[in-house]
Amino acid sequence: MDIKKKKEGLNSQDLDSPDFLDDLDSKNQKKSSNQANQNNQGADKWEVKKLGEVCDVLDNLRKPITKRDRVEGDFPYYGATGILSYVHNYIFSEKLVLIGEDGAKWASGDNTSFIAEGKFWVNNHAHVIRPNRKIIIDEWIVYFLNFSDLSPFISGMTVPKLNQEKMRSIPIPLPPLPEQQRIVSILDEAFSAIDKAKANAEQNLKNAKELFESYLEKCLHHGLKGQHHGLNGLKDSTEKKSVPSEKSHKISDSDKWEVKKLGEVCEEIFAGGDAPKSNYSETPTEKYNIPIYANSVKDNGLYGYTDFSRVTKPSITISARGSGTGHTELRKGFYLPIVRLIVCIPNTNQINLEFLKFSIDSLEIMRSGSAIPQLTVPMIKEYKIPLPPLATQQAIVRQLDALRAETQRLELVYQQKITNLEELKKSILQKAFSGELRSPEGAE
Repeated sequence: MDIKKKKEGLNSQDLDSPDFLDDLDSKNQKKSSNQANQNNQGADKWEVKKLGEVCDVLDNLRKPITKRDRVEGDFPYYGATGILSYVHNYIFSEKLVLIGEDGAKWASGDNTSFIAEGKFWVNNHAHVIRPNRKIIIDEWIVYFLNFSDLSPFISGMTVPKLNQEKMRSIPIPLPPLPEQQRIVSILDEAFSAIDKAKANAEQNLKNAKELFESYLEKCLHHGLKGQHHGLNGLKDSTEKKSVPSEKSHKISDSDKWEVKKLGEVCEEIFAGGDAPKSNYSETPTEKYNIPIYANSVKDNGLYGYTDFSRVTKPSITISARGSGTGHTELRKGFYLPIVRLIVCIPNTNQINLEFLKFSIDSLEIMRSGSAIPQLTVPMIKEYKIPLPPLATQQAIVRQLDALRAETQRLELVYQQKITNLEELKKSILQKAFSGELRSPEGAE
């Protein structure tokens, strides 16, 4: 993986809201009196009808096909949330609106409804409706339903469902057809721009995460192959602020790298036992203040508290079972490991604690067991890692820490941009269905 390309990818994509969105937002603050009089009606003047009054419901034409009986083909097979597969035949051959009946989500922004066009098949988990296009357009229905919180129309506790009777009763605003078309046109353009910006943000988020992983691999993988590893050659691939100062250890060609097993560089590697049954508390108390850690990733694996410890030195733990198998944590305090959580206590004369964690994180951990993935102490002891001199380890750790801090900052930035774009969608829809969405000047 090319680290330089990853960084260029982060810098090349502009994640700010597109110009159109800024233009739309600013011009929506200005009300053109001519437009207001001629084109734009307030929502309080819009007629409201029930969905069943403005659409034909075609649910009786739906036909489910079991997965076993489906014959692969070219026609989309729709369910509650979209296309499930492609089949050899179709039952509809027109533009229609589909609405999730069960197996969907119905909160605001959940994309409960969508349009299907061409030739396709629909199972019995999505309602099928044909709008009366003399008074309402398909896109208006979809935007409104996806904007709305339909939870009050959902029945059933075990299997939530939007039954046909409830679906028909959903009230929907009905502005004049030209007004629907005008608003839908603005929404299409705005949402297209938002989706493009969101895709850029998601790609940058992915790149930020992969940047650190790529650098970690490059730092350690060379040593494992027995090749000389020189950090100086990697500095061009990172931002200047990610590179340690000149006080850092200088790595020269004379550095001697070895390859050793984890069992050779750790004082101890062992697995936790059973959870205490009596001397235990879910929260810390004066008596029970030693943390208990298990294999869980959530809350760093914190299980509870007890009054005795088995680990009294800085160590690395490795989750040995379940979905978080292979997850590592660096722990410096006293604690009690349980339920087979693997503990690695480094020999600090050979290996730096943080370097040990980075080394384990870089390994492709193999799991044993098919039903329940798991790791064992003998397996962990046999894994090999590159081992440079301690001063070199410390220099690598400083560089990795600096790069990790920067990539984590970038991840927060991109994640916030994604959240902001979703909120922008909701804001635009709110304006649309309250009759406040104005066209950019000159658009009419």
